[in-house]
Amino acid sequence: MTEQPLSRSGGRAARRAARAKPLAANLRPIRPGMEGGQYKPLTQSDMVAIHNSALEALETIGLADAPPSGVAHLTGAGAIEGADGRIRFPRALVEDMLAQANRSITLSARDPAHDLELSGNRVHYGTAGAAVHLVDVASNSYRECGVQDLHDAARITDVLDNIHFLQRPMVCRDITDNLEMDLNTIYGCCSGTMKHVGTSFTDPAFVAPALEMLHMIAGGEDKWRERPFVSNSNCFVVPPMKFATESCQVMEACIDGGMPVLLLSAGMAGATAPSTVAGAITQAVAECLAGLVYVNAVKPGHPAIFGTWPFGLDLRSGAMTGGSGEQALLTAGCAQMHGYYGLPGGAAAGIADAKMPDMQAGWEQMCSNVMAGLSGCNMIYEAAGMHASLLGFCHESLILGDDIIGQALRCVRGIEVNEETLALDQMREVCLGGPGHYLGTDQTLSRMETDHVYPTLGNRASPKEWDELGKPALVPNATLRKEAILAAPSRARFDRVLDRAIRERFTIHLPE
Repeated sequence: MTEQPLSRSGGRAARRAARAKPLAANLRPIRPGMEGGQYKPLTQSDMVAIHNSALEALETIGLADAPPSGVAHLTGAGAIEGADGRIRFPRALVEDMLAQANRSITLSARDPAHDLELSGNRVHYGTAGAAVHLVDVASNSYRECGVQDLHDAARITDVLDNIHFLQRPMVCRDITDNLEMDLNTIYGCCSGTMKHVGTSFTDPAFVAPALEMLHMIAGGEDKWRERPFVSNSNCFVVPPMKFATESCQVMEACIDGGMPVLLLSAGMAGATAPSTVAGAITQAVAECLAGLVYVNAVKPGHPAIFGTWPFGLDLRSGAMTGGSGEQALLTAGCAQMHGYYGLPGGAAAGIADAKMPDMQAGWEQMCSNVMAGLSGCNMIYEAAGMHASLLGFCHESLILGDDIIGQALRCVRGIEVNEETLALDQMREVCLGGPGHYLGTDQTLSRMETDHVYPTLGNRASPKEWDELGKPALVPNATLRKEAILAAPSRARFDRVLDRAIRERFTIHLPE
């Protein structure tokens, strides 16, 4: 029997040691901003038809209820205010504003390593929503959520590789004053994560104090304007085809303050939007085109995300169907329209109608997350943690969602075909006098970390091994990981001097 050379063993040991170290960012099998766009539910003629229908809706139906400031901006740009008070948008105006819109946006983070480049079909997954309840998996029940729950979600998000940004996923129900709620939302998120944060405001007057806090966190207004690490999630429309007056005023204040804006149209197909998938997409596109004209009338080229978020509806009961196949198609079709215009865009996916992180939640979250990623959606909101059709948020589900999104991102990466991956040299080596298998070959070992995505909590053990390990279960293990994350200091916490200054200026409800 021929002895194996010592160098062979040493080489394997070295490779094992190398695999134990974190991979460099450029070698990871998945990462933020990978290119999607492989899945195209709409044909080119479909997209042209949606575009033309949206333009016709804007020109002939228009939008109602613009605030006086909005009327001035829009009519000054070339929109027409009718005798019925509706603002109508000539086709030429929309096309002109599309031409000057910002097509490459970078959403900054407090840590530049987490900056998000929104262009082309670059894909990013994150949280969002305004859940009013926290899902308590230990008691199998729901309770009202508070600022500590939001802060904990931010801290968990900060350490999850596949959750690329934190848009406020729940409402601080323990704070009754709306100004204090908005300010504590920013404080709770920004002190919990170094990633980009999205938030909303309940009153236009609240934007100024929020910007004051953000200037303090950034180290000055100039530094904030250079790298705004918080964006405004703005429901500027109330579907169908009406402006949300106060939200439009919030948007104007955010634009003036240098804050990127998410133009969010969230019609319910069959209730506040047409019941057909194509019709719901068309209305969302029309409303967001109106928003795009509005933003560029206020400040040409201001960073704005084309946020078409139509939701599905169960027409038997009137319940939202965020985890349905129809929702997955709505999101994928919207992502294609973002690409049609060449605009940075966002849509909703990963929502579970299930009340707990169970099998139903798994299939609902995976279906739309995969389709949204494959369609090349730049910003995939509500991708993890959301239950009960956006009424509940779950920390354990956020952690499990990191695994789900990891597999979705592997689908986005796709199949690479080249001389090395076709592996003919391996076939010759293995089959012609070799061991007859590929276990342990140099290529298998060298590519096992760069080609394959391994779940953190998903269990791939055999039944025997699973039994010997004590029959580990997903949700209890997610709870253990949550507790470990929250037991460690947050890297995003503010230094004592800054934290004291913020607490002296504003009423902060999180304990020190």
